[in-house]
Amino acid sequence: MALEMRDRCERCETAALPLDAPARICSYECTFCVPCGNAMQDVCPNCGGELVPRPRRAAAPVA
Repeated sequence: MALEMRDRCERCETAALPLDAPARICSYECTFCVPCGNAMQDVCPNCGGELVPRPRRAAAPVA
């Protein structure tokens, strides 16, 4: 099962998060931009879990 790669920060809702952009996620896949993750001291406000760097996906190859 793959991660749901959300494209917006759940806190500020303005930061666009493309697949290759740095982001922070918790084990429930709550997703935040790096500045918001830093402001929350890498603690998810939804579950209290640790926010860690989200793995990046390479862009799909152009055919």
